[in-house]
Amino acid sequence: MSDDFYCDEVLSGRTQVRRVRETERVLAYHHTRPFWPVHVVVIPKVHVPSLIDLGEVDEGILGELLEVVRDVAAEVTAEHGSARVLTNLGEYQDSKHLHFHVNHGAPRE
Repeated sequence: MSDDFYCDEVLSGRTQVRRVRETERVLAYHHTRPFWPVHVVVIPKVHVPSLIDLGEVDEGILGELLEVVRDVAAEVTAEHGSARVLTNLGEYQDSKHLHFHVNHGAPRE
């Protein structure tokens, strides 16, 4: 198995997810093992290695990706009063597929 959970599991359909928002090129869904009480993951539907390594993808996908991140963050903020948006890079990035976490609340133990 590769180090890309999103292509291998989510986008292939092997792991079922609860969708929050979906466009032609972007998927937002509730994390399968949430670290925060509200934890949504936003991913491009094509393989993009990371924010600093876009691979061979059309950079236009970043605009669509950030639009979905913005919309989901706005919904979480409207419902809960605040939200965090983060992405990991380098050794912090467990799955080598660009993804953003939109979350709210204290980390779960």
